[in-house]
Amino acid sequence: MKSIEVKGSLREKVGKTDAREIRKKEEVPCVLYGKGENVHFKLNEKSFKELVFSPNAYLVNLDLEGKKYNVVMRDLQFHPVSDKIIHADFYQIDEKSPVWMEVPVILEGVSVGVLKGGKVEQKMRKLKVKALPAILPDVIKVDITELEIGKSIKVSDLSFDKLELLDPENDVVVRVRSARGAQTDTPVEGAPAEGAEKAAETTDKKE
Repeated sequence: MKSIEVKGSLREKVGKTDAREIRKKEEVPCVLYGKGENVHFKLNEKSFKELVFSPNAYLVNLDLEGKKYNVVMRDLQFHPVSDKIIHADFYQIDEKSPVWMEVPVILEGVSVGVLKGGKVEQKMRKLKVKALPAILPDVIKVDITELEIGKSIKVSDLSFDKLELLDPENDVVVRVRSARGAQTDTPVEGAPAEGAEKAAETTDKKE
C-alpha cells in the first residue's frame, strides 16, 4: 500500500474550548492511539485532501514536531451542517502485526449482464480488510465479467491471498439488475413455453 507523509503539531491543551479555537484556525483536533498513552495533536484541514477525498487508501507517515509514527486513519467526524472535518482518530501500527483498513473497491471487466441490457449496481465502495501493513492493497479489484442479470457478488464470494475480509459474508458488493428491454435467459412468468407454442401452432394447422 502507498504511504503519504503528514505533518502536525502537538496540542498544548485538551478540551472543547481548545478544540473550538483550533477549528477557527482551519485546523483539525486529532488523537493518536494504539501504543502507550494517547497523543493529542492537530492537523491543517488541507492535510486531509489526499487522505479522505481520494479514490485510494494510504498508510500515513505522521510527523509530529520531528517525532515520526506509522499510522492509519481510523475515524472521522464531520460537522452536520458544513460537512467539514471536525475530529480525526489515528491508530499507530506495528509492521509485524496485522491491522485493518477500509480499502476502495474497483470493478473490472464488462458484465455479460450489462451486454444484455442490465445495469450494474455497486453496493459497497469499500471493504474492511485485515493484513500485515506491507501486504495491505491500495484497492480491491473485483472482476464482474461473468456476472449475469439478477446475479450478485457477495463478500463470501471474494478471496485474496493473505487478506482477511471483515465485512459480513452475506453483504452484496455488486449486482446486475434487470433494466427495461434487457435480454434474460429466464422465461417471463405467464409466457407459454417454446414447446407449448409449437404444439399450439400444429393444432391450429390441423383444424
